[in-house]
Amino acid sequence: MNNREINEKKLALPQVKKVLDSIGEENLDQFQRRTLDYVNKFSKVKNTDSKKLLKKLVKDFHLDETEAISVINCMPRNVDELRVFLAGGRKIIEVAKLEKIITLLNDSRRPE
Repeated sequence: MNNREINEKKLALPQVKKVLDSIGEENLDQFQRRTLDYVNKFSKVKNTDSKKLLKKLVKDFHLDETEAISVINCMPRNVDELRVFLAGGRKIIEVAKLEKIITLLNDSRRPE
């Protein structure tokens, strides 16, 4: 029996794109190519911006990493949309903080 340690790391869409790009499109299997196509269509920030956003959302706004990644992947445009991603949490976040998060997201958003 093979004893391998498996590590799991949560990634935002731009980080997934970087990983798949590093492999090279010609070396990707069908599933990986579909995933690359998906992240190319739906990534709303650059990889470097997503890393900064993740750190800031976790450190400054005290979001869980999973919540922060969901927010980065979808990039909500207003407080009501943002609340959808934070509704499962047990903490209440002030409207002023939510508005600051939206401002941060809007500043980082990739032009469409």
